[in-house]
This record gives sequence, C-alpha cells and structure tokens, in this order.
Amino acid sequence: MLELKNISFSADTDNGKKQILKDISVKFDDGFIAITGPNGGGKSTLAKIIAGIEKPTSGKIYLDGKDITDLSVTDRAKNGISFAFQQPVRFKGVTVNDLIRLAAGRNITVSEACDYLSQVGLCARDYINREVNASLSGGELKRIEIATVLARGTKVSIFDEPEAGIDLWSFSNLINVFEKMRENLGGLIIIISHQERILNIADKVAVITAGELTAYDEKSTVLPKLLDASFDACKVLKDNLKEA
Repeated sequence: MLELKNISFSADTDNGKKQILKDISVKFDDGFIAITGPNGGGKSTLAKIIAGIEKPTSGKIYLDGKDITDLSVTDRAKNGISFAFQQPVRFKGVTVNDLIRLAAGRNITVSEACDYLSQVGLCARDYINREVNASLSGGELKRIEIATVLARGTKVSIFDEPEAGIDLWSFSNLINVFEKMRENLGGLIIIISHQERILNIADKVAVITAGELTAYDEKSTVLPKLLDASFDACKVLKDNLKEA
C-alpha cells in the first residue's frame, strides 16, 4: 500500500513561490489507479514526488507502512518503485537487451529479455540488439520502457502520460499492453493520463485539480462525474477528454 499524508509542494518561479500541490492525503491499495485532471493541475508533479524525483515541501510518504519521504530516487527504486517518463530517455550505444538486463537487476538470458519484448507487442528478433537511440519511434520507446518495468517487477509502477507523442496505432497497442499488465503484473500501477480509454481500464480514478485531490473513487463513480458539465471542478478535464 502507498500512502500520502498531507503532501504539499511549492516551486520557485519568476513571480516568487508557487504552490503546485496542496495538502494531498490518499491511500492507494494494489490495483490499477489512473490519476487525471486539467493541464497544470499537479498530476505529473505528484508522480515525481512519489518516485523521489521531487521532494515535497511538506507531508509524508509511506510504502507498506515504511516512511520513504527522505529516500532518494535510487533508494526508492530499491524499495520497489518504478517510474516511466513522459518522454523516454534515449541511450546511444546501449542496446535494448542491455537496458532490459539493467532493469532486471540480474544477468537474465536473451530468451528472457525477448519474452519481455513480446509481452509489449514487439518482435524480439527485430529489437533485442538495436540501440536505444533516435532510430526508434516514440511508440517503440514507450513499449521498450514498459518492458523494462515488467523486467523489474516492482511493487509500484508509475507511468507519466504514456500516450504523449505517439500515433493512434501505437496508442491502441499501448492500451492492450496496459490491460495485460493489469492482469499479470500485480502490485500497484499508477498512470497519469487524460485519455478516456486509459481511464476506462483503471480500477479507481483520482482527480487532481489546481493542486488538490478533488475526487478519488471507483472508476464507475468518478468517470460519469468527469463527463458531467455540472461538475465544475472538472469542466476543463471534460473538454480535454472530448478533444483527445
């Protein structure tokens, strides 16, 4: 279980301090959680705080009852937290096979590495020895990054807007990958997204609006409100969903 207690975050801007997150408290049990909300509401910041990329201005973070608030990104990874960036990093000179082995943290066989690629819909023969560089498309990079998350098999897997920058065909395949992850990976999967198709495969949906947690419940309870114009706190989100 992941628990956030009174998490707030402020950042320095040209106009002084700006509060990005305001006193967020929530418990995430194992399952598929989608975090959504209007642009600029603080969703990605919250994901980075959970992963340890950013440190909260105040508040505490607990993983299975252990206080991890002051742990570094590396130490949080060792404790079972994975983070997939909105724009995956490219590594010149590093092959896909190298990357999956590094993620697994052990000397896995080529056959095992190929199996992780197959799980995300990539032909292992075509990708296992390719460099993780500019020759790969956005959709290919996303799926390779998800393969590394599968190889790690962590308690908490976080994805920041995985649909960003990929084409419609790749997005359809991405949905299939997440559906399989939901069935097979276990643990807690958190996805930051505006896409209704991703929200629809979640168990629960959390809404972050203007830095505050404005809703968190079962998908069947939250989604109808998001699409209801009378739910003013999420009106901007409704427009985003229509445009997506």
